[in-house]
Amino acid sequence: MRISTAFVLAAVVGLGCVNAWAADAAKTIEAVYKDKTKLDGKQITVKGKVVKVNNGIMGRNFLHIQDGTGGKDNNDLSVTSTQTAKVGDSVTVVGKVTLNKDFGAGYTYPLIVEEATVTASK
Repeated sequence: MRISTAFVLAAVVGLGCVNAWAADAAKTIEAVYKDKTKLDGKQITVKGKVVKVNNGIMGRNFLHIQDGTGGKDNNDLSVTSTQTAKVGDSVTVVGKVTLNKDFGAGYTYPLIVEEATVTASK
């Protein structure tokens, strides 16, 4: 059986598209904490439930989301956005991981997702 060059090229290109898509797949909150050093400065996607909201702080909204993964110290992800949601909403968050963020006045975050878009999940 002879395989054409066009078929092989199409297969390779197709695999590249699948791998690129997989890189943008949603991460669990536990995985974000585990890989935080590698993810610093990178855009990620996370899905979870909003458990706390503080709107209008320093020109942004602060949300806390959880997805049922992680333990005591790695199950809650802080997110800043110009968008907001309500406690109990299921959301998809896309934003940039930042480590050791100091907003001043004692508000420091070892890990936070900033400049996020927040979309209600269905």
